[in-house]
Amino acid sequence: MSRPPAVVIGLDTITGLQTARTLSSRGVPVVGLSNDLRHYACRTRACVRVLQADLLGAPLVDALVELGPELDGPAALFPCTDVSVLLVSRHRDRLAPWYRIALPDHDVVELLMDKSTFLRHAQATGLPIPGTAFLDDRGDAEEAARTLTFPVVVKPPIKSPTWQGHTNLKAFQVQDASELLEVYDRVSAWSDCLIAQEWVAGGVDSLYSCNAYFDRSSRPLVTFVARKIRQWPPLTGTSSLGEECRNDEVLDGTVALFRSVGYVGLGYVEMKRDARTGRHLVIEPNVGRPTGRSAIAEGGGVELLLTAYCDMVGFPLPEARQQRYVGAKWIDDRRDVQSALYWVRRGELTPLQWWRSVRGPKSHAVASRSDPLPLVHDLLQSTGRAVRLIAARSGRLLRQRWPVRRPAPHGP
Repeated sequence: MSRPPAVVIGLDTITGLQTARTLSSRGVPVVGLSNDLRHYACRTRACVRVLQADLLGAPLVDALVELGPELDGPAALFPCTDVSVLLVSRHRDRLAPWYRIALPDHDVVELLMDKSTFLRHAQATGLPIPGTAFLDDRGDAEEAARTLTFPVVVKPPIKSPTWQGHTNLKAFQVQDASELLEVYDRVSAWSDCLIAQEWVAGGVDSLYSCNAYFDRSSRPLVTFVARKIRQWPPLTGTSSLGEECRNDEVLDGTVALFRSVGYVGLGYVEMKRDARTGRHLVIEPNVGRPTGRSAIAEGGGVELLLTAYCDMVGFPLPEARQQRYVGAKWIDDRRDVQSALYWVRRGELTPLQWWRSVRGPKSHAVASRSDPLPLVHDLLQSTGRAVRLIAARSGRLLRQRWPVRRPAPHGP
């Protein structure tokens, strides 16, 4: 029996690339949508077709509607960015003739996706979260500066196109009250509201996550627990090296959180173990999409994304849905080198410790023997950006040291 296609929205992300590769390797024909066909991920062999579309607004829905009749049967839809999840959820009725979509009701999507709304929900329902303040204006920021315990993380409720147009960072870590106010003044125009949240004591390796997929009855058909080892940027970034682990508190907390709101589809919760108290605190959920570390599940023998696909299109579920804790690792090679160098320079990581952390079988974010071109182009593009940055800095230094002398104007 031929498999219905899958459409991956956001191929030009690590999440999109990994999703396309995973599904393609299971015999699923994949169509990828990208903002920029020049992106290194668009060089993948995993897609039968790659299309360019504006993924940040209404034109995405128009592109999906135009694509729908060209597909070989109803397609499983895999949005791989928060913005695309919101757009698909908001316009699901328009997309329904051509796509199979696994999402809860739209109000649940908005509740879990908007950090401000979710954190207010968490406070009201007693979910374990760090100390949190909502910054609607500078007065709120000044109050937070007086009452929160530092260090503090400042972040937007959602990474909107406006936010992403100014920075790639998810959040800013601030060390004291004056820095909080300085950051607020600098970034408040990028988001209607900001969130200030107390930093949870503990290293990156205290950050745990659970990826899961829930059916229409909010039953978890598959789960997978892992933790970070390093991330990039080092303090408030995304995982660059992770490994599977057993943490039943994180697993049970994730399932309970999602089932309490009648959740459907792919979901992810990140929690951090507080080094002072031993409590696991919810940092954030991600909903409606795969995550950067989804691929570690397949590396550990758990068919996370294939389970989602099969449930969407009505195929029998794969048998490999139980985590066996075989020590699977996942690495984003280039970014993990950047993170490791940061910690080596600070004297908090030795080359031997780095080697021990990365050795052994791993799933790779970009590198692939069977699909090598994305890594090649990632390295070429990142090298080009580095050369241009160095040239620009050198040019500024030269102009500062030897400014151009303009001839004095002649008199009449």
